[in-house]
Formats: sequence, structure tokens, C-alpha cells
Amino acid sequence: MKCSCGMIARGVFLLLIFTCAASVYAQDGNPPANPPASQPDQPPATAPGQQQQPTPPVATPAQPQTQPGQTSQDTKDQKNQGTSNDRLFFALPNFLTLENSAHVPPLTAGQKFKVATRSSFDYVQYPWYAALAAISQAENSEPAYGQGAEGYAKRFGTAFADGTIENYMVNAVVPAVMRTDPRYYQLGKGTFVHRTGYALSRLLITRTDSGHNTFNYGEVLGSGMGAAISTYSYHPAADQTFSNTASVWGTQVAYDAIRIVLNEFWPDIRRHYHKDKTQPQP
Repeated sequence: MKCSCGMIARGVFLLLIFTCAASVYAQDGNPPANPPASQPDQPPATAPGQQQQPTPPVATPAQPQTQPGQTSQDTKDQKNQGTSNDRLFFALPNFLTLENSAHVPPLTAGQKFKVATRSSFDYVQYPWYAALAAISQAENSEPAYGQGAEGYAKRFGTAFADGTIENYMVNAVVPAVMRTDPRYYQLGKGTFVHRTGYALSRLLITRTDSGHNTFNYGEVLGSGMGAAISTYSYHPAADQTFSNTASVWGTQVAYDAIRIVLNEFWPDIRRHYHKDKTQPQP
């Protein structure tokens, strides 16, 4: 079966990380108590007969707000380009997840293809697909590929092509045609259950380029089209069946469900570890 070890391994890996996210959120879910308000400084006393001159306010340039663990360049890119430089757990490309972004410009069709290309050919993807190909080779999935270096090369190419086609269909091709927004907007508030439910609902609901809610054609239709294209294009003839295509489709949606929940809670995890690294030790 083509859905195979690769997608299952990714799902198990992200499920473990999701468990970590839940534990971090449980630790940091309650906001700290407000510190006591400090007393304003008293103005210096003036001599009798002298009138104190008011001090003119000093204008300070407004600085863009950044989240812990983010750089000013990340915030600038998110505001101006509508994407981010974020990486899920400091490694996996997470360029379509936005934090505190109620007002961002819509992505053009060209920008959707650009960010899909950026994430599909990111340097992290090559060792990732290499690991998936090694797992597939060890399990001898799709036996028609054989073993040895040739079999491994075929499995690596297949894994890379599967992931790339799916990424383009979900985040570029279908959103460009249907004029939908492939980005994920973090909720960032509420209980753990509420935020998890919101994240999972984004599998079926997304924004249009004009900002209205609509059906998520990119996730549902795009992932199905990607599974069909890859299955019937270059996979062994024995795997070119409807049942295998449906299995790949369902597995990919399940994998995306885990990842989209991680997208919601990853900023909390990042702030947690950023705080641990920056706070002075007693």
C-alpha cells in the first residue's frame, strides 16, 4: 500500500509532538498574576516663587510587536508579505501559519505558488524524505521497487514526489483556482479543547481571498487530487487502485489534522522554551 509507512510515521511523530504541546499548554495555560502597580515618581520640589516648566513629551517611534522567539524580520515578513519565516519545532517549514494577524493582505496566485515552492524544496525536506524512504525500504512496501540502492532511490523519489504534489495541490493550485486562503490563522486564546476544536474545523473551513469563510476546497479536494495524480502516474501498477487512492487520501487528511492542531499550539511551546532560555537562573 502506498499510504504506507511514510505517512503513518509522520502521523505518529507529530502525534508525539502534539502530546508535548498539550503538556506545555497545561503548564502555561493560566496567565501569571498581575504585578503590583508601582507608584508614579513624584516631581522634584521647586523653590518658592519659581514656576515649574512642563516637560514636553518625548516622541518614540512605534515598534512592531513581536512574539517571544520571533525576530523583527519575521514580523515584517508576516505583515508585508502575508507569510512567515516560522518553523515548527525550529525545523519543519511552517510558513503559512500566522499569529495575531487579523489584518493581512490576501495572497496573490503567484504568492501561493511561491510559498508552496519554498516549503516543498526546503532543506529540511530532503533528510525527511530520506528517512521515510528508509522506513519504506525496511518494510519492503511496494515490492515492485525491489531492494538495494536502486530500490531505495525509487522510494526516495516517490516519497519526495508524493509530498510535493500534495503540497502544491493543497496550498497553491486549488486555492489559486478557487480563490481561497491556504494560510492558518492561530486562534491563540480559550481553553485547550476549544482551540483544538477550532484547529480541526479549519480542515473544512477556510477564508476566501476577500476574508469570508468558505469550504476548504484546498484541503479536501486538493489532497484527493494529489493522491489520485501520484497514484496513477508513477506508482507500480499493482498499487494503482481506487481503494489505495482513497487510503492515501484519508491518511493525508489525518496527517494534516495532527499538524494543524500543532500549528495552533506551537507558539505556546515556543514561548515556553524561549522563556526557559532567557530567564536568569537563581
